[in-house]
Amino acid sequence: MATTSPLPAGVRAVRLYRALAEMKDGAALIIGKQFLRSATSVGANVAEAQEAESAADFIHKNSVAQKEARECECWLALLEKAEFLPPNRLAELKQETGELIEVITAIIVSRKRNQRGSQTLSRPGHKLTHAMWGTH
Repeated sequence: MATTSPLPAGVRAVRLYRALAEMKDGAALIIGKQFLRSATSVGANVAEAQEAESAADFIHKNSVAQKEARECECWLALLEKAEFLPPNRLAELKQETGELIEVITAIIVSRKRNQRGSQTLSRPGHKLTHAMWGTH
C-alpha cells in the first residue's frame, strides 16, 4: 500500500522524472518536469502549512497543496495515455496521489469546521463564540 506522506511521494516523483529523462524523449521530459514540479510542491506547501501564521493561512497552504496534487493526477494520466510508461509503472503513484488528495482534503475540511465552530461569527450580527473568549 502506498504511503500518504508528501516527502516519500516527492522522492518517487524524482525517481519517475529520472526514468523519463533516460528515455531521451522531449515530450516525456517536459511532462516529467511538470509532474516533478507539482509533486514536490505538494510536500513544500504541506510543510509550510505546519508553520502557518493563522488558520486561514493554514487552510490556504493546504489548498495549494491539494491543487498541486490534483495537477499531479493530470500529468500521471497524460503519461499513461500517451504511453510513455506502462500503467503498472504508474499505478502506485496514481493511488498515492489520490490518497494524498483525500488526506489533504480531510485536513482542510476539518480545519474549516473547527474554525467556523470556534473563531468566527456564526452569522453577521451574532455574538462571537465562547471559544474565542475562553468562556462557557
